[in-house]
Amino acid sequence: LQDIIQAYKSGITLQGNSTSLGRWDFSGSFFFSISTITTIGYGNLSPSTAAGRVFCVFFAVFGIPLNLVLLNSIGQLMLSGAQHCAHHLEEKFHWQKKATLLIRVCALLIGLLLFLLLPPVLFSAKEGWSYEEGFYYSFITLTTIGFGDYVIGMNPDRTYPGWYKNVVSLWILFGMAWLALLIKFCINLLE
Repeated sequence: LQDIIQAYKSGITLQGNSTSLGRWDFSGSFFFSISTITTIGYGNLSPSTAAGRVFCVFFAVFGIPLNLVLLNSIGQLMLSGAQHCAHHLEEKFHWQKKATLLIRVCALLIGLLLFLLLPPVLFSAKEGWSYEEGFYYSFITLTTIGFGDYVIGMNPDRTYPGWYKNVVSLWILFGMAWLALLIKFCINLLE
């Protein structure tokens, strides 16, 4: 039993003597890197050697702060884009407060669509999850809760395209930036 567990952790599936896709290939490694620096840490994939663990510690020590800088930059870019649109509307239609409110509502709706409502459709198609399971995964991932009960690309009975984990990794970065803006907006409302 211990040999089977060790083989599974190494990426070998019980269905034939083949390596499971999505472990330590480029896409799997990129996804692991993203889940590390975003502190999601699903718990399904981890370094198995002492050298890998030491590298992971140093990678996280430098990667987490750099990721926070990146997320802040992405968030500021999204915010400046929304402010630019609001300013353009104010000039064109001579709206004052209405333009800012309209842009905030549009940014909220577009973000909801791109980061919480549409991704579950992709997860349903690629993972075989229900829409509700995909939505749950989306929320748990973007909030960095990361229980690990749902993780993409880990079903040995499914074949995943090479772009899948890379696209999801980028979705996580942009989705977390959007969610940070949303949380900041909610804090401002509450204050």
